Amino acid sequence: MAYRSDELAAERARCLAELNAALNQAHNVLRDPGWQYESAELRDLYVRIEAARLEIQSLRLSRSLNPRAQNDPEWIKSGPWNSATD
Repeated sequence: MAYRSDELAAERARCLAELNAALNQAHNVLRDPGWQYESAELRDLYVRIEAARLEIQSLRLSRSLNPRAQNDPEWIKSGPWNSATD
């Protein structure tokens, strides 16, 4: 199945939103006062989740989600294989 760039961008945005929601749920669980910082493993997990949340935010805001139009470079149209009389 061939995808257009706008379809790919929409699919990527949907995946990032789902991932963000899951990370937010995990973040909220770890913020429960009964769990917070009981062990080094929980602290490490909390930091890793925070890093992943920031990475998702970065990806969502990046220009790669809004790709520019794919235009042929001008130099291809004027290559040496094209004669001046064409």
